Amino acid sequence: MTVHGWVAEGFEGVRDEFEAVVAAEPAEPGAQLAAYLDGRRVVDLWSDERSGGDALTGVFSVTKGAAHLVVALLVQRGVLDLDREVASYWPEFAAEGKGSVTLRQLLSHQAGAIGVDGGFTLAELADDRVVAARLAPHRPYWEPGTAYGYHGLVIGALTGEVVRRVTGRSLQQEYEELVRAPYGLDLYLGLPDELEERFWPVQPAAAGPETGADPEPPVPKDSLLAVAFNTHADEPTDLVAYANHRPLRALGPASAGGVANARAVAGLYAAAATGLDGREPLLTAATVAEFSRLHTPGVDLLFGQSDMFGLGFERMRTSYPFLGDTAFGHSGAAGSQAFADPVTGVAYGYVRRRFWAGGGAAPENARLAAAVISAATGTR
Repeated sequence: MTVHGWVAEGFEGVRDEFEAVVAAEPAEPGAQLAAYLDGRRVVDLWSDERSGGDALTGVFSVTKGAAHLVVALLVQRGVLDLDREVASYWPEFAAEGKGSVTLRQLLSHQAGAIGVDGGFTLAELADDRVVAARLAPHRPYWEPGTAYGYHGLVIGALTGEVVRRVTGRSLQQEYEELVRAPYGLDLYLGLPDELEERFWPVQPAAAGPETGADPEPPVPKDSLLAVAFNTHADEPTDLVAYANHRPLRALGPASAGGVANARAVAGLYAAAATGLDGREPLLTAATVAEFSRLHTPGVDLLFGQSDMFGLGFERMRTSYPFLGDTAFGHSGAAGSQAFADPVTGVAYGYVRRRFWAGGGAAPENARLAAAVISAATGTR
């Protein structure tokens, strides 16, 4: 498959790495890579001429980066207080022993509110307000504040309800006004009808050795992982079907329902951390430091991985040790990855249409991100 697009001078090695990635996985029906350096785009590559660099697809939990950028902005402006109880904003959330959960604990996946007994329908998962209403009276799956575990399909609904109670508007509306529209980003929490023709459906994971991982074994229905990913429901959630469901894309649930391309997810992090196209960054250095620092030492109860989260964002240096200590971002289930590294001035976005069989950020991100960082530091 031929690679299309361009790179700035000094980033030729990034194109070489992307070409190698594409050649190694011929079953991939379309991948995109974009990067910014100090707010200027320096990489814009894609592997499928039919779709092009502006094609949109489901980016799953990369969505959380957009959602929690909104929360970070509201904290920065004093609208939200990280150490205030969630129930002080949203009284119904106090039920079943959740009354002492702070916004800080919620953002760092410590609340234990990962799902509900019996699960959600796909229609319910599409609507953050419905998800929040079902989670509020439900018991937590562990004592809040004593451990952490990834609230994969619900964290955006939970934090979004806090945003709605304080501002009177949905998190999606706040994102549109504060971030997406001002920067013209093709990252949507609610894809408009007129842009549906640019949507390329997510494809299931390919079988065979070229995938780089064996398919995951079935998750036991009584496990925390099953609850968090709604596979314990009567109709277990299939993430490919989730992303390709038009009613869900139209509403844009803030946990995993975003639609974007690589330019947009990289642009989001450039706007947040370094400024985009000559504008000042959305976040101050103090806000970046607070939201990027490790809030979850120890092991995630769902995945068994260590040192996973800052506030809303993943702790990027855990996965990519070559990044700076304040790097922050989020991966997505099909293999996508996006982050900002304020130390080097890099904002990175990688989007792929076919699921990587191992789930989460696909392994090629390590070599692609390293190539981008190497090129960025070499051009300074």
